[in-house]
Amino acid sequence: MRRKRNPALKMIVFSFIFILLCLLLYVIFSQSSKNRATSLVDEFYQYEKSGNFGGSWTLFHPLMKEKFTQEAYIQKRAHVFMQDFGVKTFAYTVGKANHLNSWTFSKESPKFKNVFQVPVTQTFQSQFGVFTIHQDVFVVEEKDKWYILWSYQK
Repeated sequence: MRRKRNPALKMIVFSFIFILLCLLLYVIFSQSSKNRATSLVDEFYQYEKSGNFGGSWTLFHPLMKEKFTQEAYIQKRAHVFMQDFGVKTFAYTVGKANHLNSWTFSKESPKFKNVFQVPVTQTFQSQFGVFTIHQDVFVVEEKDKWYILWSYQK
């Protein structure tokens, strides 16, 4: 004899499997976004460490590019770190990315959604001794492209 199966039980099991699958996909994609944000910050500081400030500038969000032209950025970064501080290179660590639901670049800018805040620590050995800079770097995705931003909030 055939046993009748409970259709409500089938629906509960199907729903449970569907929810687990959705959660798994969410975790995979959110982790890949965090990894992408961290990788972009690492790429930025690899450019900076090698003195390729033009390369790092290309990773900036258009709002950052409004702050300084590529030529001005290259000159200022090289001047401040290499000439003023006498630094040839530096060490850096990229911390764990923290997801923010929204964030603003400055008082005047629109809110960004789906932002990653990535702490960076740079250690310089200079003619003035060893010094460390801690800075939060913000990574946003717009139109399938990832960008670097710094905070200009007061």
